[in-house]
Amino acid sequence: MAHPRAGQPALPEDLIDVDAVIGAYYDLVPDPSNPDQQVSFGTSGHRGSSLDVAFNDAHIAATTQAIVEYRAQQGITGPLFLGKDTHALSKPAWITATEVLMANGVTLLAENEEDYTPTPAVSRAIVVHNAALSAGQPQADGIVVTPSHNPPRDGGFKYNPPHGGPADTDATSAIARRANELLADPSGIRRKRYSEVVGDVHRHDYLGAYCEDLVNALDLRAIREAGVRIGADPMGGASIQYWEYIAEHLGVDLTVVNIRVDPTWAFMTLDTDGKIRMDCSSPNAMASLIRNKDAYDISTGNDADSDRHGVVTPDSGLMNPNAYLAVAISYLYAHRPGWRADAAIGKTLVSSSMINRVAEDLGRKLIEVPVGFKWFVPGLRTGEVAFGGEESAGASFLALDGSTWTTDKDGILLALLASEIRGVTGRSPSELYGDLTARHGTPAYARVDAPADREQKAKLAKLDPSAVTATELAGEPITAKLTRAPGNDAAIGGLKVTTESAWFAARPSGTEDVYKIYAESFRGPEHLAQVQEAAREVVSAALA
Repeated sequence: MAHPRAGQPALPEDLIDVDAVIGAYYDLVPDPSNPDQQVSFGTSGHRGSSLDVAFNDAHIAATTQAIVEYRAQQGITGPLFLGKDTHALSKPAWITATEVLMANGVTLLAENEEDYTPTPAVSRAIVVHNAALSAGQPQADGIVVTPSHNPPRDGGFKYNPPHGGPADTDATSAIARRANELLADPSGIRRKRYSEVVGDVHRHDYLGAYCEDLVNALDLRAIREAGVRIGADPMGGASIQYWEYIAEHLGVDLTVVNIRVDPTWAFMTLDTDGKIRMDCSSPNAMASLIRNKDAYDISTGNDADSDRHGVVTPDSGLMNPNAYLAVAISYLYAHRPGWRADAAIGKTLVSSSMINRVAEDLGRKLIEVPVGFKWFVPGLRTGEVAFGGEESAGASFLALDGSTWTTDKDGILLALLASEIRGVTGRSPSELYGDLTARHGTPAYARVDAPADREQKAKLAKLDPSAVTATELAGEPITAKLTRAPGNDAAIGGLKVTTESAWFAARPSGTEDVYKIYAESFRGPEHLAQVQEAAREVVSAALA
């Protein structure tokens, strides 16, 4: 159930004490034997709060040293691109990382101390740098200091290898393992004081390079000529300077509707659970922008590191991320003649089946992968996949000429695409989604949680399809029971069950004693509720 103040403005008691959060970063020392205080990489790096002794100076020093050693083992000797978002812990962690990287002789390319760099700008910088190299020249990689859309008390730290996208499990496992060894014995960490090394940091213009490059990925002329009125809300995140640059230099009618950067995020409305969270796919977190939906043709929001997007239209309000992905795919594959004719569509297997129907209509191959953007990286690099998208409002696609744009999620790109769609078609993305539902049916989609202890979650993550004995789901015959993704045969870390008109997927939470049930039905909300209930029964029986 939603928190009673969800969607309402934050109050003073909701705000973090910034000094306490930063003080804890330096003052609290983790216990290397406590699993809750160790370095642990999820799908998007190591995250935690300094107040919980889960994201502190010791963690970042150890993790950075582990990355230095990992890149040496992999023969990565080029420069490292370093970026940060606007969370209170990001600058302290950015400084820690700089001290360790510079002490280890790494050539460091970074923004200025008071600037911010979105995740897609770091990914784009890596892609562009490495694409220009001759054979045998040393490649670059990167680090982004961000916990993405997590609450203000949190910090995050993620590594992007030379392909520019999220590191795979082999890399993150090795880095985390070595980081925890260094956490227990920090004598192996090389480090110099920031004041001693800051003069040797190479300042990189992420901002101008990324924004001026957008003309190679989007039809900005169509946006200008159609006079699309855009309202962009950085939501206090790293895209603030980028939207200001776009408004000033790229000739589009764009207003930055919120220019505040505040590590407490006091201007936010509370998310569904009553916390401050920069989730641009949440109607409650986006309540301010939604209330102002009639002021612009297209309004957009981004999370703190700008790898996610939210699209608001006058006729619909905030679009469901799955709905926008389906529209984006339908539009792009009809308006990108520079893309390969056989370029596939990539989606996570918990994204809407509307995408499956759109792909079939387009005559394009669909590649369904487990949760995590890293699975799209190989295809986006070769052009075999022209679009990769996640149900959680994260996506990227190729440049106009079919070359790689980013290999990480790009919320700025997807936000501007909504204006291109409006400029070229004369209709909003939500109106175009109405066309898709008229053709393919209207799906009802939701995610809910169910309780599960650590043992049950571990069992769910390793289920075999034979453990599911049910033959029907909510009145329909089961057509597939999946524990591996059909697109690449990778383990999904859970279970997906499908019927002709519905499906559910169950995955254990990495942070809470619950498992997540994603479900969808093309037979309406009532049938969706039946699918969700049946999903609980199927999973409970399998776990038993």
